[in-house]
Amino acid sequence: MVPNLKKKYQLRIPSHAGNLEIVREFVSRIARKVGFNEDDVNKIELAVDEACTNVIKHAYSSDSKKPIEIALKVDLEKLTVEITDRGKGFNPKKLQRPDMKEYIAQMRVGGLGVYLMKTLMDEVVYNIQPGKRNQLRMVKYYTKDGEKKTAQVGVG
Repeated sequence: MVPNLKKKYQLRIPSHAGNLEIVREFVSRIARKVGFNEDDVNKIELAVDEACTNVIKHAYSSDSKKPIEIALKVDLEKLTVEITDRGKGFNPKKLQRPDMKEYIAQMRVGGLGVYLMKTLMDEVVYNIQPGKRNQLRMVKYYTKDGEKKTAQVGVG
């Protein structure tokens, strides 16, 4: 019999760049605990870091008094990360895929957060309600050699 592995972990922090280390540690520890390999842990950590940085800079305009809520949901197939804020929203459909050759040629810095999240995670979905509730949901499936697998048994 396989135990019920549905778990939820939550973190609510002030939206200050100095707290990103706490977020990275929170996310990476749980991702490791539920069986992701180090490469996937790093991908998840970077995607969440980029998402929280975008909330701090864009949704809250660096107002560190506003909260960011991070929820990690674990089940047998995947890890779901939900990042919620109550700041300014944006239309993700208006974002264009960056031309990486041009980006590098111009030696630009920044502006790749959404592109990175979509590249690093298996699913990226926005639910934007500016000023009320903006939520980003990112999913990473358990895989082994490119094939989906299930979580490790015994997750506590």
